[in-house]
Amino acid sequence: MSTISQLLRDNIRDVADFPKPGILFKDISTILSHPELLRHSVNELTATAGGEKIDKVVGIDARGFIFAAPVALNLDAGFVPIRKQGKLPWQTHSMAYSLEYGENVVEIHQDAILPGERVLLVDDLLATGGTAAAAVKLIRQLDAELVAASFLIELSDLNGRKLLGDTPVNAVVSY
Repeated sequence: MSTISQLLRDNIRDVADFPKPGILFKDISTILSHPELLRHSVNELTATAGGEKIDKVVGIDARGFIFAAPVALNLDAGFVPIRKQGKLPWQTHSMAYSLEYGENVVEIHQDAILPGERVLLVDDLLATGGTAAAAVKLIRQLDAELVAASFLIELSDLNGRKLLGDTPVNAVVSY
């Protein structure tokens, strides 16, 4: 693990039984409140693009937005939000998914990504992979080329990567 990854890991707070009993929540507000840690997070997520040309960076509602927008700026790419159902004002594609404590639906604007555009997916956390897998399906539904999926945190024991199929997955901090 790199020095930066260890520094970030050391500053993620565990919150037991949130949002419901049995869940150990990884609180990143401790990183977000420190400019240097936030900068390191964004830089590490940007680096996962590996120098590849990226046209759009897709962020998943809501904490993924915090990281995806500055990553997009770093890569001179556009930012595209994937939001919870009913939050986008234009015509959308929708995808239902299961997560570790319930079910949900996410959406993307139908015209947010053009066919063939190269996309980097960014989110704060990869756990069971349900949300990320739904995002991957939406991106592919728009005929985009998904270059990689990048996460600040991965909970490795939950095997979320398996739901992402052949998508290259990068994580800054793994548990």
